[in-house]
Amino acid sequence: MKISKEKIERVARLARLDLSGDEVEKMTRQLDTILQYMAKLDELDTTGIEVSTHTLNVVNAFRDDEVRESLPREKALAAGPLQNGEAFIVPKVIK
Repeated sequence: MKISKEKIERVARLARLDLSGDEVEKMTRQLDTILQYMAKLDELDTTGIEVSTHTLNVVNAFRDDEVRESLPREKALAAGPLQNGEAFIVPKVIK
């Protein structure tokens, strides 16, 4: 087993989680299974494989900024239930 119940309990305590004994057992088994799968990756020979941060080779996926005409105030305010011609009217939430 790669992870112990004590480590699970310690992390749960740090995260302020109140785990029952059954939950600690279940979490220990589940995390141990995950760690076993991760250990299989250590068996792979990755010599010569370039480090990547993305599965696709994306370079500067941003679009160019274009100046456009903004939405007219009347049209924007028409989308709201209450307005005064200059802004939306909303209920007061701060006393």
